Amino acid sequence: MPTKKKPQVTASPERRRELLDTAAEVFAAQGYNATTVRKIADAAGMLAGSLYYHFDSKESMLDEILSTFLTELWEGYDTVLASSLGPRETIEALVTESFREIDRHRAAVAIYQKESRHLSAQPRFHYLADSQAKFEKAWLGTLERGVADGVFRDDLDVRLTYRFVRDTVWVAASWYRPGGQHSPEEIARQYLSMVLDGIAVRTA
Repeated sequence: MPTKKKPQVTASPERRRELLDTAAEVFAAQGYNATTVRKIADAAGMLAGSLYYHFDSKESMLDEILSTFLTELWEGYDTVLASSLGPRETIEALVTESFREIDRHRAAVAIYQKESRHLSAQPRFHYLADSQAKFEKAWLGTLERGVADGVFRDDLDVRLTYRFVRDTVWVAASWYRPGGQHSPEEIARQYLSMVLDGIAVRTA
């Protein structure tokens, strides 16, 4: 088995980002287990051995892809959650931020959707389960606050609603393409007009 080379500290940040973007597309299309370093190298137009000058394993690449995505996601979410918005406005802002992250990290979102359940069992990826628990707490708390404040219907099953919103937002990574006809904000607006009208308190 060939010796794996350590990442070079002199590697260009731009080149590193390009390689991670390429790896993310391969992981998203083929799945983590089916993806080899050789496949990533082929997609990047380089030899497999050369890729080890930048990363010591495909696991390291996946770790950096997912941790970068989640760090940026939570920077946006934490800003929203600290803004003292009402429940409806918080849901609107969280959904909009989610679509912006899909725009920035479409492949990473697709990987997270497909791989996080089994990856989180590995010590290196425990942060995926921690993020999911934090994610659930934020959304459920907002929905429950909306019911308590009379903004959302009192017969709302908040856990079912959370699962519906979570899945229907993130599944967009399977079809969304950056630079398309609609901006992330426009997609979020259209989506919210459908969802919020269904959960809001009806007025005469």
